[in-house]
Amino acid sequence: MINLKNTPPYDLEALKEIMALLRSPEGCPWDREQTHQSIRRNMLEEAYEAVEAIDEDDPEHLKEELGDVLLQVVFHARMAQEAGRFTLDDVIDGVCQKLIYRHPHVFAGVESQDALATWDAQKRQEKGQRTTGDALDAVARALPALTRAEKLQKKAGREIQLEDALGALLFSAVEVGRLAGLDSEQALQKACEGFIRQYRAREAQEQA
Repeated sequence: MINLKNTPPYDLEALKEIMALLRSPEGCPWDREQTHQSIRRNMLEEAYEAVEAIDEDDPEHLKEELGDVLLQVVFHARMAQEAGRFTLDDVIDGVCQKLIYRHPHVFAGVESQDALATWDAQKRQEKGQRTTGDALDAVARALPALTRAEKLQKKAGREIQLEDALGALLFSAVEVGRLAGLDSEQALQKACEGFIRQYRAREAQEQA
């Protein structure tokens, strides 16, 4: 049995050991049978609950929810390690390298008047995104449709409407969809895909 300290506070190494034990033959049957796909929804739910705690400005609640998000990260990393794909240390190393690469104005002494623009430029270079169409394709399709649409428009340089007008417009659009028997979420996801195709087509024409 893994030798853990009997009393808290515990650290990241202890969490890794606990997860390894839970996934071991001597551990928990439920934890052993999980896969990346089976707990996929958990990751989304825990992230949303963490955001809710941020909105509440409740530090104790946020501490708890960040712990739940961290648990999901450690869980997925442990399953990946068992499959010989990567470890939690690889995940940490990767994000450290990403932060250093995307902040040359901090770590490499490169002057920058716009840190956000530098971040975006470094991110595109890192991911091999040569065009705006590439950047649009990189927006996660697992995002809620409204969030995805907003990110796509932002990356394409669209102006954002006033909040009150936007809220009224969205509410009316959902009502129209409901009366027509349509799924508003699915309809907007299709519109997102169409937006990417149209942008890529226009991009190709400009480069021809």
